[in-house]
Amino acid sequence: MDFASDERRLGDYLLKERLAEGPLTLTWLAEQVSVHRPVLIDELRADRADRQEEFMADVRAKAGVDHPLIGSVFEAVAEPGCCFYAHERLPGSTFEQRRLAGEPFRPLELAHLLRRIAEANLHLETRGQSSDLLGLDAIVLDEQGVVRLRNLVIAGQRAAGESMRDVVRLGETLPALVADGFPGSTRVLTVLSWMRGEGVSEPIGWKAIRGYCEQIEQQLADPLPPAPTATTSHLSPTKNRRNVMLAVMALLGLSLIVILAVKMRPPAVKNDPPGKKPAELLLAAGKYPTPDGTEEPLRAFRISAHEVTIGEYAEFLETLELLGKDGREGIFDHDAQPADKSGHLPDEWSGLFAAAKARGTWQGRPVTVDSPVIGVDWWDATAFAEWKQARLPTQEEWYAALRQGLEVPSALKCGNWQPVNLETQDKTPRGLLGMAGSVSEWTRRPAINPNNPLGQRLWVIIGGSYLKPASGALSREWTDDRSMRRPDLGFRLVYDAGSDGQ
Repeated sequence: MDFASDERRLGDYLLKERLAEGPLTLTWLAEQVSVHRPVLIDELRADRADRQEEFMADVRAKAGVDHPLIGSVFEAVAEPGCCFYAHERLPGSTFEQRRLAGEPFRPLELAHLLRRIAEANLHLETRGQSSDLLGLDAIVLDEQGVVRLRNLVIAGQRAAGESMRDVVRLGETLPALVADGFPGSTRVLTVLSWMRGEGVSEPIGWKAIRGYCEQIEQQLADPLPPAPTATTSHLSPTKNRRNVMLAVMALLGLSLIVILAVKMRPPAVKNDPPGKKPAELLLAAGKYPTPDGTEEPLRAFRISAHEVTIGEYAEFLETLELLGKDGREGIFDHDAQPADKSGHLPDEWSGLFAAAKARGTWQGRPVTVDSPVIGVDWWDATAFAEWKQARLPTQEEWYAALRQGLEVPSALKCGNWQPVNLETQDKTPRGLLGMAGSVSEWTRRPAINPNNPLGQRLWVIIGGSYLKPASGALSREWTDDRSMRRPDLGFRLVYDAGSDGQ
């Protein structure tokens, strides 16, 4: 709310504009004349002179805060008829302004900012400094990406529930600032749900939040930590409240061992004949044809040249097994996954995987660990993608990739279900395998069936398969059952153009 300009001086401060009026104070935009510095002035209202002692007690508490992420107090004056304090004007925009403007953060950025917010609040918490409620309007991000907090400290000892109050509040308000469709979004949203107390015995605290955000930053920024001292691990809510810091450190150390063991060891099974898997395909940002005959702008992305294989999926299951020893096997699950779904084993997995490792047959067909995985539902595919810091393609992205160098998609002949390091008759000019055959593929989001324009949006399965060649690369199916599994249904991955896909 803007108020009329009313320039006057309070000592060294020239009042420029009254910004707000509260029950106790007037807040001014001002200039510290001697150093030409913009500041904020909170002035005790003349009709609240009887509250001067209380006002100054809060000011002294604020002035006692010394942390680089919390706004500073410059000067306080308490004289008859003149009581105010000058404090730092934090440059930038508040999180609330970004929320109202619809400007969310990418998960990696928000994890970093939330970690810094947690560090500032830990400073107050460990010193027993009480503060007012922390809202999005008190969190400011400057043009250099530095986040800082308004000084909300007040006089008195910190109450037992203050940290939980602020943690829960941010857990409720920050989801609107998580950008959808980027690697790590599910992990950040999971931390925010724990902050609200969902899925845990009680909301997590600032120490745990800092630890989880460090993990997400490491996972998204550097999936293979070069040094064993890095704090990389998967997310999991801790229940040990007797010594939270030790619990977090122990968890980070254990998870680092898990990740290094999984990511740095050679693949479990590599008994196929020599053959290099095809590389991913990069598509620049631009307008591309859609399977419905229109054009749609797409941001730059990279798409896997082949479907996820049995061997790749086996590594995912091994990771979940290791995480399950600490109750963390569900950390990659989609937020909407049904409560009665436990685990991500494909249908008939033990027989399928045994046959693949032995280079034998499954249901009368030859299979190896480099054959596309099958028998997975949408929830399985989405969890795997989250583990790989990737996502499923939309049907528009899938089709745009198909059309690269291919004028007539119907000309692709349906290929068999076979290892992805072998040549196949449905290979596109740009090297994509299995687009017309092998297995049909899950896509990321629902869409309207153009043959039923008044119907509901359903989940799209795209591409023909060795069992249902149909229209080959132009085949599409619509379903309302994301739990559906078939022996000819798999998936492939899409990455943002700047991610490494490892």
